[in-house]
Amino acid sequence: MRGRWRRALGRVTAVVGLVVAGAVSAPSPAAQAAPTAVALERIGDFGANPGSLNMYVYRPATLSAEPAVVVAMHGCSQSAQTYADNAGLAKFADQHGFLLVFPEQTTANNSSKCFNWFQPGDTGRGQGEAASIRQMVAHAGSAYGADPERVYVTGLSAGGAMTSVMLATYPDVFKAGAVVAGLPYDCADDVLSAYSCMNPGVDRTPSAWAQGVRDAHPGFGGPWPRVAIWQGDNDPTVAKKNADELRDQWTAVHGLDQSPDRTSTIGPNSTRREQYLGTDGTAAVEVDRVPSIAHGTPVDPGSDAQQCGATGTANFIDSICSSYWITGFFGLDGSDPDPGGLPAPSGLAATAATDTSVTLNWNGVTDAASYAVYRDGTRVATPNGPPFTDTGLTPGVGHTYSVAARDQAGTEGTRSAQVSASTTGSAAKCFTANNYQQVRSGRATTNGGHAYAKGSNQNMGLYNTAVTHTLRESPAGYYVIADGTCP
Repeated sequence: MRGRWRRALGRVTAVVGLVVAGAVSAPSPAAQAAPTAVALERIGDFGANPGSLNMYVYRPATLSAEPAVVVAMHGCSQSAQTYADNAGLAKFADQHGFLLVFPEQTTANNSSKCFNWFQPGDTGRGQGEAASIRQMVAHAGSAYGADPERVYVTGLSAGGAMTSVMLATYPDVFKAGAVVAGLPYDCADDVLSAYSCMNPGVDRTPSAWAQGVRDAHPGFGGPWPRVAIWQGDNDPTVAKKNADELRDQWTAVHGLDQSPDRTSTIGPNSTRREQYLGTDGTAAVEVDRVPSIAHGTPVDPGSDAQQCGATGTANFIDSICSSYWITGFFGLDGSDPDPGGLPAPSGLAATAATDTSVTLNWNGVTDAASYAVYRDGTRVATPNGPPFTDTGLTPGVGHTYSVAARDQAGTEGTRSAQVSASTTGSAAKCFTANNYQQVRSGRATTNGGHAYAKGSNQNMGLYNTAVTHTLRESPAGYYVIADGTCP
């Protein structure tokens, strides 16, 4: 029985594999030349290796004293050598003197050579493949004198999903990570749920996603790793919805909302970049949405400063040199991570409230032409200056506000610290139940086999237990259908 299950698992894993044959178009004839092989060193003994992975290292000719470490993980059906040769990271390791560590999956662990990002025994702190990768980082410190304060991780597809695992289980080890065509942490716990996680994707609230990360290392209080998310707009293997779920997960971990503080375009193909800024003004989370590509690592073969990689192997797609931008996100290129712009307004406070409004005040910012006011993460107004009164609110409901200064071009600076405020009065009561229960509780009536909300007389559908609605009571004894909108 166990043998049949292992064979079935292998077959399904091949289907679920985050890199599948034919997922992207074949490289053009002009791109068929084999890349120059990166000289990798196989490390035979780096620890107990409970996940039975292989370890390879790329040490550039000029390695910095106490170098940074970038762990780079391949996709399904690939190898450490394939990833090293095509992704372009070695170019920037040569330029900036950091060490590259390439974990490699084996067919003994997974028939498609996917990292087992969906297997609980491999995704917990101190367990399986996650523990093996942690031991590789420790070995890099002891063998090469690597700086333990500058350790980063990235990967493609299953390697991207495993990047999420490492960031969640070892936030005390990794300073930042870049997930390329990957998935949120704790999205799946077996092969079948992995398939659903990949496509169409799993929808959870930001707080639920964040709790999964916090549960991976209970008691850890931060600082949390910064996270870059790379996703192709036409990816048929990992639905682009996963970029949004990853964003939700890590912005919530950082205590940020899900509205970008900055948007821009980068690279030769106008990749859309969305940045979510921390209190220090740097991008705690960013999403890079690559247009018109399927499933793979974005590369841009060539010798210019912002070019890298090769396209002679499937799932390395000519578009933008993601490794250049990832190196910059990690701060390994010597660039200033501060995005610049106007500083955050200070002194934000709620100075008055009524049943339907909240008044805010803050200290003005020099050179600000206007301000952007955000309520619960959504921009609601752009007043010329303080004070500002937010109107049309529901009585007895709390909201979170932040403010950003805007220059003459309308570009927003860093958002202020958040402040919470509530309207006065009593909040409307909401009741979610099936139509039978709503009638039994006196919130609805029946007529001709249908249920009707008491007061508003709205038709709620058939009077049975199969139809469910949320009713809002306001005023007392008057009910309206409020599905998905009731506070």
